[in-house]
Amino acid sequence: MAARIRKGDRVVVLAGRYKGATGEVLRVIPKEERVVVQGVNVVKRHQRPNQMDPGGIKRFEAPIHVSNVAHVDPRDNKPTRVGFRFDEHGRKTRYAKRSGESIDV
Repeated sequence: MAARIRKGDRVVVLAGRYKGATGEVLRVIPKEERVVVQGVNVVKRHQRPNQMDPGGIKRFEAPIHVSNVAHVDPRDNKPTRVGFRFDEHGRKTRYAKRSGESIDV
């Protein structure tokens, strides 16, 4: 699987309860093909107190499948697919197929 979505990318959710929400990718889990997006798929867990943590009800973002998110086009902030090409220095870079603009800066 090519790294189409990486940590720090801006993505928009395409399906599910958070459809249409945008956020930054906080973590990528390649083995499970999932990503954690800031402010998306927020769940609550009851945490038992221990020596390091007082416990209580904790809120955090749960992972969502990578197929349910799309990159945000840097030009018009709409969902786009990601393509790969080589720049003038011979490096492989990602670009938005919608506008042709480079994603990697």
